[in-house]
Amino acid sequence: MKPAPAAPHLPPPVSPPERIPVSPSARKLASDLGVDLGAIRGTGPHGAIQRADVERAAKEKEAAVQAPALPAAEKPTAVDYQAGMRQAIAAAMSRANREIPHYYLEISIDMSAALRWLEGENLKRSIKDRILPAVLLLKAVARALGDVPELNGFWLDGRHQVQESLHLGFAISLRQGGLIAPAIHNVDLLSLDELMAATRDLITRTRAGRLRSSEMTDATITVTNLGDLGVNTVYGVIYPPQVALVGFGRIAERPWAENGMLGVRRVVSATLAADHRATDGHRGSLFLEALNRHLQEPEKL
Repeated sequence: MKPAPAAPHLPPPVSPPERIPVSPSARKLASDLGVDLGAIRGTGPHGAIQRADVERAAKEKEAAVQAPALPAAEKPTAVDYQAGMRQAIAAAMSRANREIPHYYLEISIDMSAALRWLEGENLKRSIKDRILPAVLLLKAVARALGDVPELNGFWLDGRHQVQESLHLGFAISLRQGGLIAPAIHNVDLLSLDELMAATRDLITRTRAGRLRSSEMTDATITVTNLGDLGVNTVYGVIYPPQVALVGFGRIAERPWAENGMLGVRRVVSATLAADHRATDGHRGSLFLEALNRHLQEPEKL
């Protein structure tokens, strides 16, 4: 008996492709718009593709055609932004160090009276309406500039130009890196509450990139406060064409001798960097003395 012929070797059966559930109206719309149904993820029951899914896919396709991606080299990155910011800061500070003959003065200010008054004042307020110590410092700077106005102005066209308006540049660090000092306008005319609101608003808009152009160019003097970072003393560099910069360190408990008695007081170090072409050490000393005097009378700020 002859052996039975071997069964021919056949490839395993191929499963038919899974059918994509599509509503009739979505199938017709996809055909009209030239949208590939296989590239759409349905949002209907059991993953069914609906008209809304097709419309969304068509809009994405159109947007991709109208707005092609930029080459990788042209896309801004966080590193590019920080590098650009650092370059701008470096250029301004190089110019300041090259062109401005700085002089520096420093004073230690007893903040005990100011902080006691502020703590009592804040007890009367809700948390959102409380005033920060930094606002007292800003307002005291404005009052001291009223006593020594020569520090509020510019060196332009080879001469000193004192400004009547008092717009304090307030140094703010950016989350992406870098530092800018937009202006709080007319600080001398603001109450402490108004100044607190203006400062909070300025910080929020600065970090959100929503500053007005005038806030970037109008500052007549700059204040930098690094106390919240633990810095004891700040020696700043003047932002040209301004003629002065005031720096504050942290408020800390320190030994304090007065009337032959030694105790502990809450003290802040305040510094003045000023342009020697516009003022001199005598005028700078008067400013720091006035700053100290106003901080000893916080209820008058």
